[in-house]
Amino acid sequence: MIAETLADTSARMDRAVEAAKDDFATVRTGRANPQLFQKVMVDYYGSPTPLSQLASLNAPEARTLVVTPYDKSALKAIEQAIRDIPNLGVNPTNDGNLVRVTMPELTAERRKEYVKLVRTKGEDAKVHLRGIRRKAKDELDALKSDVGEDDLVRAEKELDQITRAHVDEIDEALKRKEAELLEV
Repeated sequence: MIAETLADTSARMDRAVEAAKDDFATVRTGRANPQLFQKVMVDYYGSPTPLSQLASLNAPEARTLVVTPYDKSALKAIEQAIRDIPNLGVNPTNDGNLVRVTMPELTAERRKEYVKLVRTKGEDAKVHLRGIRRKAKDELDALKSDVGEDDLVRAEKELDQITRAHVDEIDEALKRKEAELLEV
């Protein structure tokens, strides 16, 4: 029972770390990256649809991103959805077949803002990990009557090790993203 709880907790923490890394990828660096638009929702015939389901995204140049819709009637909606992305500062152009997005040069001030944003996202991810840990600890405490005290103490130490490993993984991803953002 303890092993099941720890395995489930570790799997949930793995998913939380992956979600944090995906979230970090949506923060802009110096290059145009299709992952920036990963979470963009387009109003397609009245329902919010992920941009990745409506168009192909590629980066032919360092600061240019080309969005080629599968359905040409969605061009205006895609263009509007990209224009509405907060903190990106882009002005997409629509030539009738595709949407071209030219990324503006990052200023030092803007880079610092992005570093703050990434740190906030990292802290949110750590809070989520601590919530998962707390829930697992409660599950272990509920097993107190079924297992011995020594097993419970050992399980809590293992839970702390699992949590520390995942927090360190988030810290490492955060450090890499900060270095990427500050690189000129």
